[in-house]
Amino acid sequence: MNYIQRIGHWGDVHHPKWIDIIRMGLGAFLFYKGIDFIQNMSTMIAMMANKTPFGTFGVVMLGQYVAYVHLVGGLLLIFGLCTRIASLLQIPILVGAIIFINNSGGMFRPYAEMFVSILVLLLLVYFLIAGNGPWSFKVHNEDEGKAGSED
Repeated sequence: MNYIQRIGHWGDVHHPKWIDIIRMGLGAFLFYKGIDFIQNMSTMIAMMANKTPFGTFGVVMLGQYVAYVHLVGGLLLIFGLCTRIASLLQIPILVGAIIFINNSGGMFRPYAEMFVSILVLLLLVYFLIAGNGPWSFKVHNEDEGKAGSED
């Protein structure tokens, strides 16, 4: 068993049910942020153009990536489908938000964007390791139920 499989097995065994409520809340928050980013795409692109080293086309593509990964990844986290993949796709977005966007200071203000970004990043890293948990939709293998019924 390789290292990644051992981490996945540990995450499946050591996952309390109440953590799934946090996973669902995180997914709902990211889905909401995806909708918010789509509604305010021009503002987000203007803010990223000032703070990132990419050209105009790169900033527009990055804005689209951020919005749609938050939408799809948020839904996947809510339902517990492909939780590790959804977390892995969103981690670079949060790292970029912390490095490029949220470096305005004021971390200790109430509801500061930097604090929220760090909290979401830590939760995504946790769910990357721990996986989906017991309260999630499971994708079952078709051959799983046929093990004892050989015709």
